[in-house]
Amino acid sequence: MALTIWGRHTSSNVQKLLWGCTEMGVAYDRPDMAGAFGFTEEYLAMNPNRLVPTIDDDGFILWESNACLRYLADKHGRGTLWPEDPYVRADADRWMDWQTATFWPALRPVFHQLIRTPTDQQDRDLIDRSVKLAGEITAVLDHFLAGRDFVAGDQFTMGDIPIGGVIYRWYEMDIARPDRPNVRKWYERLAERPGYAEHIMIPLE
Repeated sequence: MALTIWGRHTSSNVQKLLWGCTEMGVAYDRPDMAGAFGFTEEYLAMNPNRLVPTIDDDGFILWESNACLRYLADKHGRGTLWPEDPYVRADADRWMDWQTATFWPALRPVFHQLIRTPTDQQDRDLIDRSVKLAGEITAVLDHFLAGRDFVAGDQFTMGDIPIGGVIYRWYEMDIARPDRPNVRKWYERLAERPGYAEHIMIPLE
């Protein structure tokens, strides 16, 4: 039975799983859900949070995008996305949580205001504050990427996926950004990966 990933392909949280599955060669079905597609009663019975993604892996239902990514990496990506070394794995895990708890909360208001809010309803002060905060936060990522190809070291891991997904939005939006040379080089390395080009580097909506 194929893995099912529910969610629209423009959701950054859904994109994490699509990119990860492409990296690991995992086949999946992806029924559209959320946004313009709304939610079915069947879906809400699995995930009442009214969020995507949710996965069904041969009857095992799971939601929360990072939990889903960790599960799939553990099952299909041991030694690649899921590092065997517990220190490297913990490092990758740390950056997944950093994306969710620190970077995306700072950048998300910018994205929602500039991409999903009509121009005449945008809060310019909120945008400016959030642009500044997100730019400042990227200094942390830039510091830790010094001397590293990827967030957990020389190897691409699950840790790169959540941040890589939203760093595309940071670079793609028409906003002021501080110069972060290590982040830029890392982003360019990600852009060379076919899964990143296919699932992440798409028009923002």
